[in-house]
Amino acid sequence: MWKYHVFGIVIAAFVISMGFFYQPFAAQAKEIHWGFKKTTNEIPPEAGAELDAMLKKHGAVYKGSPDEKIIYFTFDNGYENGYTESILDTLKKENIKATFFLTGHYLESATPLVKRMITDGHQIGNHSYGHPNLARLSKEGVQKELKQFDQKLSELTSLKRTTVTRPPEGTFNEQVLEAANEIGYQHIFWSIAFIDWHRDQKKGGKYAYDQLISQIHPGAIILMHTVSPDNAEGLPMFIAEARKMGYTFGTLDQLNMNNQDIPSYLQP
Repeated sequence: MWKYHVFGIVIAAFVISMGFFYQPFAAQAKEIHWGFKKTTNEIPPEAGAELDAMLKKHGAVYKGSPDEKIIYFTFDNGYENGYTESILDTLKKENIKATFFLTGHYLESATPLVKRMITDGHQIGNHSYGHPNLARLSKEGVQKELKQFDQKLSELTSLKRTTVTRPPEGTFNEQVLEAANEIGYQHIFWSIAFIDWHRDQKKGGKYAYDQLISQIHPGAIILMHTVSPDNAEGLPMFIAEARKMGYTFGTLDQLNMNNQDIPSYLQP
């Protein structure tokens, strides 16, 4: 009987020792999932001192100056659902330039719309080629995703590369930031967002309008998804009301030019 006890002890010791070398839970703990409590009363949200320091170190931003009533529109496009053209029409009519963070799938499946974004003067952002969890990739893997996207972009359009990136689902860690910096990319997060990515849960334009206007604040970087009919319907109403409140609309290049914390190698 003692032989079985000894055998069990040996196996347990082996499992425990392996835990020191391979720690899947520790690896998962390093993942940062971007997001915080929605702001109200036009007060810019705060990510916290520790995260702010990390982002500043790598030139990443999630909001502009709290002293300027400027809004920055960004859109994430993983696939087309028939509403991007309406959003582009609204932006053109209102003379607003935005940044569209695209995936490799979107580049290939909606090339005419990508070309229109460029022609209309919008910025193209890199949302990775295959939309993986970048925090679970090696540094080389992260860089491959970004480079592969730019390679496809250069094959299909007049642009050679992108300079701003956003991690899929807002999941990242410091290695992701470092990997992007090394090959000339700046991370752009957001200060305003809401659930707008369910293509089959239409709630109406007022839903999108209410979500945006309730969170509005100086320096807001807004994240919206173009798959939503609510966004296409609510965008004109939001723009009109924001302007009544004294807000204007800027670009990420303008934000960076006014941001002394952005490293020189990431300046536009």
